[in-house]
Amino acid sequence: MTDVSEHPAPRTGDAPRLSDSQWERLLGMAAPTDVNAGDYVFRAGDLNYPMILVESGAIEMVRDPLWWDEETVLSTLGPRSFAGELGLLNGQSALLSARVKESGRIRRLAREDLRLVMNQDDDLGGIVLHTLWERREALRRGPAAMTLKFVGTEASSGLLALRRFAERLDLIHTVFVVPPDGMGALDGHGIAADDLPAALIQGKLIKRATPGTIAERLGLSYQPHHEGATDLLVVGGGPAGLAAAIYAASEGLSTVVLDAVAPGGQAASTSRIENFLGFPFGVAGGDLIRQATLQAIKFGVRIWAPCDAVSLETMTDGLRLTLGDGATLHTRTALITSGAAYRSLGVQGWEDFEGRGIYYAATSLEVRQVAGHPVVVVGGANSAGQAALYLASHGCQVHLVVRGTEVGARMSSYLVDRLREDPRIRIHTESNIIGLDGGSALDSVRIDTAGSVDARGLFCFIGADPASAWLPTLDRDTAGFIRTGTDIAIQALDQWQPLGREPMPFETSTPGVFAAGDVRHGSMKRIAAAVGEGSSAVASVHRALGDPASPLVRTHSSPRASL
Repeated sequence: MTDVSEHPAPRTGDAPRLSDSQWERLLGMAAPTDVNAGDYVFRAGDLNYPMILVESGAIEMVRDPLWWDEETVLSTLGPRSFAGELGLLNGQSALLSARVKESGRIRRLAREDLRLVMNQDDDLGGIVLHTLWERREALRRGPAAMTLKFVGTEASSGLLALRRFAERLDLIHTVFVVPPDGMGALDGHGIAADDLPAALIQGKLIKRATPGTIAERLGLSYQPHHEGATDLLVVGGGPAGLAAAIYAASEGLSTVVLDAVAPGGQAASTSRIENFLGFPFGVAGGDLIRQATLQAIKFGVRIWAPCDAVSLETMTDGLRLTLGDGATLHTRTALITSGAAYRSLGVQGWEDFEGRGIYYAATSLEVRQVAGHPVVVVGGANSAGQAALYLASHGCQVHLVVRGTEVGARMSSYLVDRLREDPRIRIHTESNIIGLDGGSALDSVRIDTAGSVDARGLFCFIGADPASAWLPTLDRDTAGFIRTGTDIAIQALDQWQPLGREPMPFETSTPGVFAAGDVRHGSMKRIAAAVGEGSSAVASVHRALGDPASPLVRTHSSPRASL
């Protein structure tokens, strides 16, 4: 099988520039071990492997042999260096093997101690984080990326789900797209059409792969033995959830984030955000989420996905969350940032074309499927306008379908001006989609005011419903959005009397359970607002936990004091 792209192997063994005192602080947290040439200090696929500090001798990083390829030595690490990449922080199983090239002495730094270094020593933690991140970026351009390979057809919604999962979690991977009527390319590889999408992890075949099976094999899915009770459990990894997790973990709270798909929410599906503070030239939603996820990992946040939450119960010692597979998590407080689920149009054949021409996002993943071809965008808010501009910039002739009488009714004026000025975009107001046509993929869309138009893709941005149905005991408005603080109905406040207090900002009708972002009643439904709500909710979490420290004022020494 030939990958989408081939690149020469990078050299990833450069030693980080550590001062004598920084190196000594690292060594002081790990016990020494003498090793001999040929020994493996960890193997690809190992879970919970340590960072290896090289005191003397040399370690080589090896991509193990695959059944279609020999092993590849990627780098050699000498004294005053360490073995590992970003997977050390996010819980992923080892991507490569570490083998002793020259006998010497190493030290094994456990992940828990590494996180302590990251939290307590800003300078040293910054150097380590940059090194781990740079190594991952280098590895994705070389043969290490072949350790995780996806195989599927171009129009496959299953392959798109795998790619979206891997990109949102920043996993090193490659993709082999089976050409139309080209299953012959897989002859001899043990993969049939019914097996797609498939995945190869360390050369081992997984048929009919899903994000869930990939997460389980890579150590990214929740396992009950991972953690005891946590201080804050965040359900939903969008901007609100990630912001809350970063602020909570940086303030010393043990924090876990769960997401039903992967971190990002609708923000990760936004092609370009132009009104977010600090980005005058705009920022892609995916890039913003990747940086936020890295920041969360830096502070020790555990992120598990995909994890589908199904119920939340109050216990005598806190809260218990149950997942779809029956696993349970215990936490002292919970923050619901589960966002909202995309709405679809009630058009015949809609489900048949989902993932094969109908999309709810306009990122680089989707644009690859339609670049240079005509498309239809449905919606009248900012997300639809941003998608239309992004698609037009990639050579698409865009039909923007707006149900209302005026395109500027719910869209920012700067977007409206740009849409009207772009010759590649045609705006249809007071219009609706009435039909879809095509075979194995979408070919055309019928608009009631314009007839049938050619369309390789239909991008739907007509809003979303709050993902709150799994929380029936919380006070919600008629649309299902969760009420918080002073918005909670009076009849839902009976359980607060024994506590001698009223709900705090962002607290729901159940004590210790908070809500922020798009799922919350009264939220602004903007990325910047979601970030603000998530971070602000942590102040109430601190108060609920009875912690005298708040994000603004500390009355005791910080948990981030230097080592």
